Amino acid sequence: MNKAELVSNVQKALGKDASKACAEKAVTATIDSIAAALKKGTNVQLIGFGTFKVVSRKARMGVNPKTGEKIKIKASKAVKFAAGKELKSKLR
Repeated sequence: MNKAELVSNVQKALGKDASKACAEKAVTATIDSIAAALKKGTNVQLIGFGTFKVVSRKARMGVNPKTGEKIKIKASKAVKFAAGKELKSKLR
C-alpha cells in the first residue's frame, strides 16, 4: 500500500462527508507528528498497533560489494518499529 491508497482508505473510513483533501491532511499530519516526535528522540507508542523508536547504530567496518574494498561506515541513527500485540494477532 502506498500513501495514495492509504489516503483513499482513510477517506472511506471517515465516510461520505470527508473529502480526499481532508483525508490527505489527516494522513500527512499523522506522519509528520510521528516524524517530529522521533526527531526529538521521543518514542511513539500506538496502543494495539506498535512502537516507533530511534536507535543508535555504532560505527562499523563494511565491504564495498563492487570492489571488495573494506570501508568504514559512520555511526548513525535509525528508526525501529515493533508491532503491538493486537497487530500481531490480526496477522495470524
